[in-house]
Amino acid sequence: MDSKATPFDSDALGSRRAIIRRNPDDAREIEMIEAAWGSNPRFSDGVSYEFIRSEGKSFPNNRCLVPASEFHIRNGEKKFRAFREDGDFFYLGAIWEPPMGDWPVSYRILTVDANPDVIRYQSRHGAIIERRQVMQWLDFMVLEEELLVTPPGDIFTIEEILTKPVQTSFAL
Repeated sequence: MDSKATPFDSDALGSRRAIIRRNPDDAREIEMIEAAWGSNPRFSDGVSYEFIRSEGKSFPNNRCLVPASEFHIRNGEKKFRAFREDGDFFYLGAIWEPPMGDWPVSYRILTVDANPDVIRYQSRHGAIIERRQVMQWLDFMVLEEELLVTPPGDIFTIEEILTKPVQTSFAL
């Protein structure tokens, strides 16, 4: 297993990841910055929320993208990775929040109902923004309900992540 955490890996919670957004100081500029995954727990009884259900909501401000080549799924004790059949990368639609106090710039990933490839493992996953839709998302050119949709089936390969048994050796 690769030791690098991906955006949907639970080991990544609270860690910093790259996001792509319009520069709030100069909207003509698109920038890539590091941001913490999850909302400021100070304002939600100590809980940091990492996801937002997209259905029925409007996101007119602070849109961003999280570059991804896969996302991880936990199902009971098992862990899986989902990646594109074609090997291509994609973006996860997200909303960024400005820093507050000692909490840095942060983001939360928007979710949709799981597609047919993922549904047998979990009921939701991150909203997939295709590369051709990047400017539509960042520039509010297309309504949310047109972009934040469940992708069709047969685009993800799901593989179980097997942990390697720890082998110990003793020098005599």
